[in-house]
Amino acid sequence: MVFGGILAGGIGSRMNMADMPKQFLNLGDKPMVIHTLEKFLLCPKIDQIYIGVHPNWVVHMEDLVDKYIHIRKESVHIVSGGGDRNSTIMNIVDAVERDYGESEEHYIITHDSVRPFVTSRIINDNIDAVLSHNICDTVIAATDTIVVSEDGNMITDIPVRSKMYQGQTPQSFQVNLLKRLYQALGEEEKSVLTDACKIAVVQNEPVYLVKGEPSNLKITTVSDYKVAQAMVGGKVVD
Repeated sequence: MVFGGILAGGIGSRMNMADMPKQFLNLGDKPMVIHTLEKFLLCPKIDQIYIGVHPNWVVHMEDLVDKYIHIRKESVHIVSGGGDRNSTIMNIVDAVERDYGESEEHYIITHDSVRPFVTSRIINDNIDAVLSHNICDTVIAATDTIVVSEDGNMITDIPVRSKMYQGQTPQSFQVNLLKRLYQALGEEEKSVLTDACKIAVVQNEPVYLVKGEPSNLKITTVSDYKVAQAMVGGKVVD
């Protein structure tokens, strides 16, 4: 089975413009997380969708699903998120296995709730890639020169731009492989390795690249939110 895993466990501390996490802010006429969820619901290759939400916002998320979702509502499951990104993913994995058991043929397509402009092409490419390669990451080629600085004051290195990519989501995994990689980490490594694909990279597990899109932006700051509102024709916030 193929599962969607939407990560909505953050509290949006970098936005500082509302009394709720940014994934629940309206984008046009509906909350950002609903835009994201709809993209996954429209993909027939995804069997079930799990949303990992901060425990304080689970009831709110349930209310949003009841209000806005009118197709495949029975396919949507809401679970409590963990203390960080990867623990939220693992909470979703635990819920999947409680509901559908363990299987070498379970795959999960994990995605940021605050990337509402993910395309059906990106989702489908992730599914095809993970079925063939077990792990894949969505990226776009870097367009700006990347500058490395060890101390924040002086340039340490300028890598070759043609080899640089910017990471996006989805990040997709064969579920049992992801579990094994995560469980092999020590507690300190779990606290440092906040990117799920890096868990694979540091353990020399191959990660296949899927082409993303510049429009698949992550809404992190107020400026990002203004851009996103303009993209959907919504009211721009000052």
